Amino acid sequence: MSDAAAEGLTFTESEPGSFLRPYVTHLSAYTERRAAPTPRRQPPFAGVVMIFGFGVPLSLSGPAGFRRLASFAGGLHDTYVDTTTAGVAEGVQVNLTPLGARRLLGMPMRELTNRLFSLEEVLGGWATATVERLAEAPGRAARIALLDEALSGRIDEAPEPDRRVGWAWSRLVATRGTVSVASIAAELGWSHRHLVSRFHDQIGLAPKVTARVLRFEHATGRLRSGMSLADTAATCGYYDQAHMNRDFRAMAGATPRELVPPPRVLG
Repeated sequence: MSDAAAEGLTFTESEPGSFLRPYVTHLSAYTERRAAPTPRRQPPFAGVVMIFGFGVPLSLSGPAGFRRLASFAGGLHDTYVDTTTAGVAEGVQVNLTPLGARRLLGMPMRELTNRLFSLEEVLGGWATATVERLAEAPGRAARIALLDEALSGRIDEAPEPDRRVGWAWSRLVATRGTVSVASIAAELGWSHRHLVSRFHDQIGLAPKVTARVLRFEHATGRLRSGMSLADTAATCGYYDQAHMNRDFRAMAGATPRELVPPPRVLG
């Protein structure tokens, strides 16, 4: 577990417990204080965000419209969401794998794709009670421990996701979206249509779009490491820089260099 701070934001991060690790990739409890509205643009990533929040709600603007929510969940997106924070907000953020979210929520993930919902809309009274318990917990570390236990109990009681879709998802993740979708379908003995149908249910996005998000995520990481535009495009499976630019504009509303400016050279 580690503590960190940025301007207006303090948070504690922790690895999930061993049971949750196949389903949860990130757990952090935070306190955010903003005297003036603070906008952020959140590009897509290959996961599902849940915020168990209390205090001032966030303003959220995405493909499905505008909402103000303190506690919410969003399915996989293939484009960005704009958020604005003002005042004091606290809570715990959980990033789940799509299959982890499918097991936790017990609903087809296509119903969440490119959309945001209040936690109560997707998790009912369990979400309300959990948020109340988190608000009463004595500090960020205690909140993380409490939510880890609550999520573990709920996921443990739910049916496992489709293992074959889990294998296909793992192949896409391992290759950062560069493996052929046709080859995945062939290895599973499924038609392309059946693979797409199972992905819509268990993941939320079609395999080809999922691969596109994974390539975008990989390319963003490579640019942040200092890799050139040309090398990033080649390494991450784009046809050329123009192809990468189009994907970045669609998913982040910005060019690669607008999203990840080159490092400043001091001299």
